[in-house]
Amino acid sequence: MTPFETFAAGFLDVCIQIALLLICLTFLLTVVRTVLGPTLPDRVLALDMLVGTVIGFIAIIGIVTDYYLYIDIAITLGLVGFLATVALARFILNRGTAGDPSITEEVKEGLARNRRMK
Repeated sequence: MTPFETFAAGFLDVCIQIALLLICLTFLLTVVRTVLGPTLPDRVLALDMLVGTVIGFIAIIGIVTDYYLYIDIAITLGLVGFLATVALARFILNRGTAGDPSITEEVKEGLARNRRMK
């Protein structure tokens, strides 16, 4: 093994350890944001960030194990996470029509105007 290969292998190990540390920190902060809220859109955004964090974990595991099928799993999780975020956004958008008292009259008028434009 050449000195360059030894250096590259050591550098990759250090980068993986730093990446895992940063992703763990991101995961913890995002869980705190999910629990604390304070609003439903904040929680939806935090859940979307959790999906991105898990994708990062899966990618790092794929690099460490040299089993690159994990990348396909990460791509699939990204697609599912995107669809879940869109579904939750539609739920939040339609929440104003269900008689939710926390939605102001101005928002209700905007929702009605958007429906008329469609």
